[in-house]
Amino acid sequence: MAEKRIAVLASGRGTNLQSVIDGIKNGNINNAVLQLVVSDNERAYALERAMANGIEALWINPRTFKGSEDYNDAILEALRKRRIDLVVLAGYMKILSAAFVRAYRDAIINIHPSLIPSFCGSGYYGERVHREVLEYGVKVTGATVHFVDEGTDTGPIILQQAVEVLPEDTVDSLAKRVLRIEHILLPRAVDLYCRGCLRKEERRVIIEAN
Repeated sequence: MAEKRIAVLASGRGTNLQSVIDGIKNGNINNAVLQLVVSDNERAYALERAMANGIEALWINPRTFKGSEDYNDAILEALRKRRIDLVVLAGYMKILSAAFVRAYRDAIINIHPSLIPSFCGSGYYGERVHREVLEYGVKVTGATVHFVDEGTDTGPIILQQAVEVLPEDTVDSLAKRVLRIEHILLPRAVDLYCRGCLRKEERRVIIEAN
């Protein structure tokens, strides 16, 4: 099986990107090469992480395009030029166009800091997720890796893991514990995809041994 060529889209610090980089280096992600990191943010530390690891880092400035469709088309062109097989969203703050999703149907995965379908959808990112978890008073939250479709956090779920919400939790303490789980789940999902271990049955994602 040919190695899967991966592109990561990131807007910020890139800690989930680092988990993918480390996963490939330590053998937890197999049959994969991280080819490209793209950001909409010139100052994103994710770009620094890419360059420090010999990975092509590309800033595509959304302000230079007429609208989001044109911007997404520019990213698509960059991915196609590099023959990318899998797109990983790791803290990417832009919405993908329907044309982008169609071009990479079932080949885009995202990590979200809650147990979807709770605390997800439009506007649910960053601290807001954890703040609303605490305000609602749920006892369990977690992280989810899912395929991306045309909706927001609505694609089929690949992996989930729960995190207990403690009575003394703050937004910061809860976010840190959930992030540790994200760093486990995302490399695992990438590995499963790249080894051909994922099969979809409508909304269900079946994990098969390979």
